Amino acid sequence: MIRRLILTALLTLTVAGCGVTVEPHPRGVEPPPGPFAGLASAQPSAPATAASGSVDQTLYFVRDGRLVAVTRHVDNPATVDEAVAALQAGPTETERASGLATALAGTDVVTGITVAGDQASIALTAPVEGGSRADETLAYAQLVCTLTARTDIRSVVFTSNGQPIGVPRGDGALSTEPLTAADYSTLVGE
Repeated sequence: MIRRLILTALLTLTVAGCGVTVEPHPRGVEPPPGPFAGLASAQPSAPATAASGSVDQTLYFVRDGRLVAVTRHVDNPATVDEAVAALQAGPTETERASGLATALAGTDVVTGITVAGDQASIALTAPVEGGSRADETLAYAQLVCTLTARTDIRSVVFTSNGQPIGVPRGDGALSTEPLTAADYSTLVGE
C-alpha cells in the first residue's frame, strides 16, 4: 500500500512537472528562419505608404494562402529588379492592415534577373524553400504573376548556377518550362 502511495505521488509530481508554465506577461515569438519569415505579421522593412504617381504597378501579395493583385501608383515605370525588390519589401502599412503579406520578405535567393525578348530569367542562389510546399509555391507565384503583369514580360524561367530548375506550379507539378500567370491561376484570390 505504501509503495502504491509513493508511486502515485511520484507519478503526480512527474506529470505536473511536464506542463507549460504560466508566464506573467506575453512574450514575442520569432518567426522560423528562412525566406518565408515575411509571412509573420510584423514586417519592419515594408514601406510605410504607397507612392502616388501616374504609372500603375501591379504586385502580387499573399492573403490567406491566396495571391492578391495590388495596384500601386508610382512616378516611373518600375524595372524588373525594382518590381522584385518591392515584393521583397512587402506590403505597405495600409496593405498589411488589410491582411496582405509577402512570401519573399527577407529573402536573398534572387541573385539576378535578365530579360531576353519577352521572357525574364530569374537566377537563384538556391531553390526557394519555405515552411511548407504551399509557401514555396506562393513565393514563385508572386514572382511570376508580378513580372508577367508587366506589358514587356510574357513568361518567367528560374535558374541556379546557369541551369534551369524545376519550380512548383499552382497545381503542385514541377516545371522547368517558362511559366506564366496562367500556371498559378488556381492560387489567385479576390
